[in-house]
Amino acid sequence: MTASPFAPRGTKDQIEEGAGFAPQFDRDGLIVCVTRERQSGDILMVAYMNEEALRLTLETGIAHYWSRSRQSLWRKGDTSGQVQTVTEMRTDCDQDAIELIVDAGGDGKACHTGRRSCFYRKVESAADGSITLSITE
Repeated sequence: MTASPFAPRGTKDQIEEGAGFAPQFDRDGLIVCVTRERQSGDILMVAYMNEEALRLTLETGIAHYWSRSRQSLWRKGDTSGQVQTVTEMRTDCDQDAIELIVDAGGDGKACHTGRRSCFYRKVESAADGSITLSITE
């Protein structure tokens, strides 16, 4: 395995204000990633990355993720044609989440259901107190 290109975790101030990219992976070796489309700003999906997926995303400029269900590395678009070209990567204040801003390839449908976004349902409360989902696209 390739040596980690990431900075070591430092002090709170170094993590929050410093220039070193020191992502904080969880106990399973994963970090959450929110992916937005560059043109619209819409959230396309939320996925996870392990260290290898994050490193490959940085090296290639193509989004790579870790599939928790398949327990395998996944380059977005290999089977669907929906390649996500990264135009910008951000991290949050404590570096335990990643935001990718991408140009969505193919027909732009990021969701495995064939929709443009994985966020296609709205949670609604009915007058009787029940909670339902309605499809928004």
